[in-house]
Amino acid sequence: MLDSDLAELYGVETKRLNEQVGRNRDRFPEDFMFQLNDEEWLNLKSKFATSSWGGRRKLPFVFTEHGILMLSSVLNSKQAIQVNIQSVRIFSRIRQFIIDSGELKLEIEAIKQKVNNQDKNIELVFTYLDRLIEKQNSPRKRMAYKPDNL
Repeated sequence: MLDSDLAELYGVETKRLNEQVGRNRDRFPEDFMFQLNDEEWLNLKSKFATSSWGGRRKLPFVFTEHGILMLSSVLNSKQAIQVNIQSVRIFSRIRQFIIDSGELKLEIEAIKQKVNNQDKNIELVFTYLDRLIEKQNSPRKRMAYKPDNL
């Protein structure tokens, strides 16, 4: 999430959020937080229909799940604590959804495999039926005893 979005959630100015992060930089390694480059920032800005960004002087910071959770250790307001609790709950639900959907994918794959096997079996049955129909329609040789004097 962008620093400005998180600042809004935590009820602080973006500048203040970034100040606290800067004072506690060792709590935010690269896999917790990173700064967008010029190209990424321009690309992101172009995704929004209106340009109400105002004049940012610095490129925004982006926080990962762990970075968002770490913010609660540097922002100590009651609102920050509540936002952090909700964030933990949301990430837990997302993780559970991913696990559940993974199990669902495995079940769907098993069903596909069964259907595929059934399709092969049905195709084999039709092949045998076609052969039987061909044998029925072909002229049969008469088999009987034929005396020599005829």
